[in-house]
Amino acid sequence: MDSGISNIVLDYINIVFFLFTLVLFTMFTAMAYFSTRNSIHYKNKNSFNDLSKVMASPLAPSITIIAPAYNEGLTIVENIRSLMSLKYVNYEVMVVNDGSKDDTLQKMIDAYDLVKVEQEIDPNWKSKPIRGIYKSPHKAFSKLTVIDKENGGKSDALNTGMALSSSKYVGCIDVDCLLLPDALLHVVKSFYRRSEKKVIAVGGVIRVANSCVIDGGRLEEIRLPKNWLAKFQLLEYTRSFILGRMAWGRIDSLLIISGAFGFFDREIALEVGGYDTATVGEDMEIIFKMRRHMHDQKIPYTIEYIPDPLCWTEVPEDLKILVNQRDRWARGNLETLFKHKDMFFNSKYGRLGLLSYPYWFFYEWLAPLLEFFGLITIVLFWYLGILNWDFFIAITATVYLYSIMFSFYAILWDTYSYNEYKKTKDILTLMFCAIIEPIVFHPVVVWAAVRGNYKKLFRVKSGWGSQVRKGFAKAT
Repeated sequence: MDSGISNIVLDYINIVFFLFTLVLFTMFTAMAYFSTRNSIHYKNKNSFNDLSKVMASPLAPSITIIAPAYNEGLTIVENIRSLMSLKYVNYEVMVVNDGSKDDTLQKMIDAYDLVKVEQEIDPNWKSKPIRGIYKSPHKAFSKLTVIDKENGGKSDALNTGMALSSSKYVGCIDVDCLLLPDALLHVVKSFYRRSEKKVIAVGGVIRVANSCVIDGGRLEEIRLPKNWLAKFQLLEYTRSFILGRMAWGRIDSLLIISGAFGFFDREIALEVGGYDTATVGEDMEIIFKMRRHMHDQKIPYTIEYIPDPLCWTEVPEDLKILVNQRDRWARGNLETLFKHKDMFFNSKYGRLGLLSYPYWFFYEWLAPLLEFFGLITIVLFWYLGILNWDFFIAITATVYLYSIMFSFYAILWDTYSYNEYKKTKDILTLMFCAIIEPIVFHPVVVWAAVRGNYKKLFRVKSGWGSQVRKGFAKAT
């Protein structure tokens, strides 16, 4: 190829990079705008002066909180205590012990004086066999039900809870999550705040509980994580939940509710078959199914999103566990996108098909792959001596500075809105994380996504994986 043709090709590549970068900048600027508008709208429209009336009313809608547990012996008693102390009158806590190999079941039996009870089970049961159902004879623990079953994975455990529940709504959470006492009150109000549309699901912001002080199942003191890996994840969660998902919620195009804190209309969830046990991205896939179902039925509906800090969870502090987690997220993302590929730019599904699905395809799935192979291309161009250094430095500096600015905005907006981290030192630490994250943490996330896609595309056998809990700090 002569130099003239090669220069034309390189110019086209530069133009493509520039346009792609411009689209990203526009998209994320719009995301910041919509999320800010949504947060302000939520604060202005959601007064909770009447929560005590909702809490005290025996007519309040019933909710079952389903919490799958697998080898959670270290924190299970503390976590259940938190779930049992919620300010709501008509709810049940259903812990599904999914074939734990540690002392999870025994710790629950000892702590809450559980005894096995008889309950009729559908003989056509599709989930893994149930070994026993446990309740406590003590009135103080009457809201607690423990299901002991053979291991079938998180989705199978959640489906078991949905099938055995008789409540109007079900909340599917991670057992290691700590919910604030009035969490269910916010959820119930979100289900009933719309009159023109049926609310089929409610999601919310997930906060990082690492290094926070927990006592008696209650969050006593909020602290910045001591572990640097957890600090980076806190920054990432702040961007994702406070800006990203709030923005999608604003335009009613949210395609995922975190598995750590998701509440559903039980009837609709069962109509679509519950969680898909064949995917590791079950939290995203069920939202796709429920949205498609409502579109196909032509029933006006929506999904509500709560920005209040109601749910706190422990994030991985070990690099290997983090990579395995993000590997799994990438595989789940690809599985769900492929399963629902007919939604891609399908006007039948409105904004979901024309905006949300393409976003997940191009940014959440394709972007990490483009970053990885783009780096290889840059090294190749450098080796061949055809790298346009001026353009490369300019575009890299622009993207880097914009990413920092976006992270700074997320930190400052979160501080202004909720002020969870009140020390100036903590805010400055998060801002320092934002400066070094693109160099230190982001490459790890990209590599994990590439690895997950490789496993899925080349059918490398890989399961759900597990996370080793360290447990929360205790008040002294």
